[in-house]
Amino acid sequence: MRVAARAAAASAAKNRRVPLIVTRDLRKVFRSAKRFPGAMGALRGLFSPVYEDRVAVAGVSMEIERGELIGYIGPNGAGKSTTIKMLTGILVPSGGEVEVAGIVPHRKRRENARNIGVVFGQRTQLYWDLPLIDSFELLRAIYGIPHDRYRRSLDAFVELLEMGDFLRTPVRQLSLGQRMRGDFAAAMLHEPPILYLDEPTIGLDVVAKEAIRTFVERVNRENATTVILTTHDLADVERLCRRIVLIDHGRTIFDGPIDRIKNEYGRERTLVVRFTEATSAPAIPGARLEGVEGSTARFVFDRASQRVDRLVREVSDRYSVEDIAIEEPELEGIIRHIYTQGYAGEERSA
Repeated sequence: MRVAARAAAASAAKNRRVPLIVTRDLRKVFRSAKRFPGAMGALRGLFSPVYEDRVAVAGVSMEIERGELIGYIGPNGAGKSTTIKMLTGILVPSGGEVEVAGIVPHRKRRENARNIGVVFGQRTQLYWDLPLIDSFELLRAIYGIPHDRYRRSLDAFVELLEMGDFLRTPVRQLSLGQRMRGDFAAAMLHEPPILYLDEPTIGLDVVAKEAIRTFVERVNRENATTVILTTHDLADVERLCRRIVLIDHGRTIFDGPIDRIKNEYGRERTLVVRFTEATSAPAIPGARLEGVEGSTARFVFDRASQRVDRLVREVSDRYSVEDIAIEEPELEGIIRHIYTQGYAGEERSA
C-alpha cells in the first residue's frame, strides 16, 4: 500500500506542470531625495536629506506556464514596465519573490539573459550606425549562436517579417516599423523560451502591426514561446491573448481569461438588424433600441437573461429582415470602465 501510494505521489509530481514564471507579492519602491528651493534648501538637502518613497509595484503575484501568451495591462504608471524590468533582472525588487525558469533574475543576470528576449517599444537593441544585418551578426557572436542555427532563424525571420529590402540599410535610416521588425528578429535570434514585449506596436501603422502580430502568434504557436505583452492597444490583446493580468496602482486586480472579464463586465451584447426597408421605431421584447440609421437598427440586450435565438425569431416574425449580426462588447470599453469605476472583484481576488 505504501509503495503504491509513493508511486502515485511520484507520478503526480512528475505530471504536475511547474510554472515558468512565478512572482509572489513582488514589490518595487523608488527612493529619491526631496529637493528644496534656494541656497539654504541645497544646504539642507546636503546635510539633512529628506527622502520620498514612490511605490511603483505594490504587490504582484502571478504564475505563468510555458507556452502561455499573457496580456499584462494597466493604466500609465500602474507598474507594468517596472514589473518587466524586474523579470529581466534590470531592477532589483524591494520585496517579494520572483523566479524565471528557476532563476532569480537579478542574481544571475547573464544566465537569465539567455532565456529571454525583450522588445521595448521606446528603445532599440540594434546598433544605430550599422546596417541591420551587422547588428544581427554581432548578436550572434554575443550569444554564441551556431552558424547553421543562426542562418536558419534569420532566413525565417526575414521572410516572416519581410525584412529583405532593408537588411543592409543602417538602422538610423529605417522607419519605425522597419526598426521594430528588426528588434523582434534580434530578440528571437537565440531562440529564447520567454519573450517580453513592452509596448511593441506603439506608433506603428496597420501594416507593421499586422506583421508583428503574425510574428508573435507564430513563435508562440510553433516554438511554445512564453510571451508577456504589455500594451495600451487592446486590439493586440484581443487578437493574441486568452488570458490577461490587469494591474492598477501596482497591484493585481484581475488575473484570468478574457472571456471571464467580458462575462462579468460585458453583459450587454448588440443585435444589429438590417431591414429590407427603412423602419422608424422598431421594437423587440427583451431588447433596448439603441439607434436607427436608415434601414439598420441596433438593439442592446443582456446576455444573461435573453437568448439570441429568441430575439432573432422575434425580429424575424415582426419585420422583413435582410441581415442580422451579433456584436460582442469591446475589451477597450470594459477596461476603461474598470479603470474609472474600479473592479468589483478586487477584494475577492485579493
